[in-house]
Amino acid sequence: MKRLIVASLLVLAAFPAHAISRYNSMSMSCAAAHQRIVQEGAVILRYPSARHPNLTLYDRYVRDGGFCDMGEGAIPDTIPTRDNPQCLVFKCRDITFDEPDN
Repeated sequence: MKRLIVASLLVLAAFPAHAISRYNSMSMSCAAAHQRIVQEGAVILRYPSARHPNLTLYDRYVRDGGFCDMGEGAIPDTIPTRDNPQCLVFKCRDITFDEPDN
């Protein structure tokens, strides 16, 4: 049993961790941002704040809800890109269910 555990740990250690890619949304078109999200499944996009341009905002954007954690779903959001100030993308957020009134 010990050998199996040690072998499993060695195999897992041999595979590199998949780091999430980070991009500046203002340096790409809306179509390019969509393409990156579709290809990679999830990316981090950075962009300047509309209210405070010196402040950089960022979030994780996903292709679909399959890239969200348990209890989360993909909701629509917009980000600024080089050619579109409101490029439609999806990000993960907690799903809340309202209980019906009885």
